Amino acid sequence: MKRKLTTKFIEGQKPDPSKRLDFRDELMAGLVLRISTSGTKTFCLHKRINGKMRRLTIGRFPVLSLAETRERVRQVLYEIETGRFEDRTGIEVETKPTLGDVIPDYIEKHAKVHNRDWKRKEALLAKFTILHGKQIDEIKRADVVQACDVIGKSAPVSANRALAHLKHLMSWCVESGIMDASPISGMKPRAKEQPRERVLTDDELGALWAVCGDEGYPFGDCMKLLILSGQRRAEVAEMRWSELDLEKRLWTLPSQRAKNGKQHTVPITDAMLEVLRKTPRFFNSDYVFTTTGKSPASGFGRVKERLDKALPDGTEPWIIHDLRRTMSTNMAMLGVPQPVTEALLNHKTGVVSGVAAIYNVYSYADEKREALGKWNQHLGSMLAKREEASCQGTTTMTQPRKREHAS
Repeated sequence: MKRKLTTKFIEGQKPDPSKRLDFRDELMAGLVLRISTSGTKTFCLHKRINGKMRRLTIGRFPVLSLAETRERVRQVLYEIETGRFEDRTGIEVETKPTLGDVIPDYIEKHAKVHNRDWKRKEALLAKFTILHGKQIDEIKRADVVQACDVIGKSAPVSANRALAHLKHLMSWCVESGIMDASPISGMKPRAKEQPRERVLTDDELGALWAVCGDEGYPFGDCMKLLILSGQRRAEVAEMRWSELDLEKRLWTLPSQRAKNGKQHTVPITDAMLEVLRKTPRFFNSDYVFTTTGKSPASGFGRVKERLDKALPDGTEPWIIHDLRRTMSTNMAMLGVPQPVTEALLNHKTGVVSGVAAIYNVYSYADEKREALGKWNQHLGSMLAKREEASCQGTTTMTQPRKREHAS
C-alpha cells in the first residue's frame, strides 16, 4: 500500500492479527513502514544492492522518528550509490530464505493443517530441484517456466500439478510477508491435458473382481468396496469402523476426511455388507483396512501392479480412479438421474449449489440407496452370468491369468 507517511498516520495505525502490513512512503523511494501482527512498527528500506533486492531494517518507531528515519535512509542511499555501503555497520540486511528453506515451513504450517494429501504436495514441490537454492524473492517467471519444462519432459501432468502447488506456496509467502508479490500469479499450466474417458467394460470388471478375490484382505477387499461404492480410493482405504452403522446400513464420511470438506453419507448395500462382514478386525484398531492396526492400508501403487499382472492379456490401461467414472457411466445407462449420481459420488459440479447445497446434507438419501442398489444388482447379475458361463465352459471372455505365489 503506497501513501505519504506522517507521524500522525503512523501513530494511529493498528495491527492486523491476520497479516503483516506494509506502507510504502510516497516521499522517500524505497522507504517502507512495516507493522507486525503484534503491533511492532519498523522502518525498512527496499533497495537493489549489487543486482539483488534487499530489505534493510532502519529502526523501530517511535525509538526512531519519521524525520530521523528519512535522514538515515538518505545516508544509506548515498553510500549505496557511491559503493561504500558494504563498509557500513549498524544496518541490518535481511536476506530472504531460499525456496528450499520455505518448502518445509510451508508444509509444516499450512499443508499439514489444511491438506490430507500433504505428502503428495511435498513430493511435487521437491521436483523443483533447480530452484531450491534460489532466494524466494529472486525467482522469476522464466525460472519457473524452465523448471516446469524440465519436469514435463518425463511427466507432463506432474509438471502441471507441481506448478499448481508452487503457485499456492508463493501466494502463501505473499500472505505471510515473506515476499511482496508472486512472479507466477496467473501462470497457466505448461502441458495440455486430455480429460480421461476410460470406462471399464463388464468383462474387465468381472476379471478385476476375480483377481481382487485372489488378492484377499486388505487390498482385494478394499478394491471390491471401491467397485461397489464408487467412492474415492483414500476415503475407502482409510475407512473407520466408527464411521459405519451396519444396522442402519450407512457409512458416514466425516467432513475432515472428505475431499471437498463436506460430510458425506453412503448407503451400505447387501453386497457391501457381505464384504465388510468378512473383514477381520484388528484388536483396538478403528481401521477397516490395515496391515498393522496402527495405520490404514497404503502402497496401492504396488497393489495396482499386482492386479495388472493378474488381469487378462490385452486389458487396456486403467487407473483406480476410473472405477468412479465406470460406476457413474453405468448409472446413467441404468436410468439414475445425474443429480443423484453426483450426490452419491460427493461431487461439486454445480448441479446443486448456493444455499441449496448448504441445506442439502441429507437430501437424496433414499434415491442414493436405490441408485447404489441398482448398480450393485447390475454387478451381481454380470458376475453371476460370468460364473455360470465359466462353469458351463462356454464363456467367451478371456480368463485372468493365474497368479504365481512365491514359495
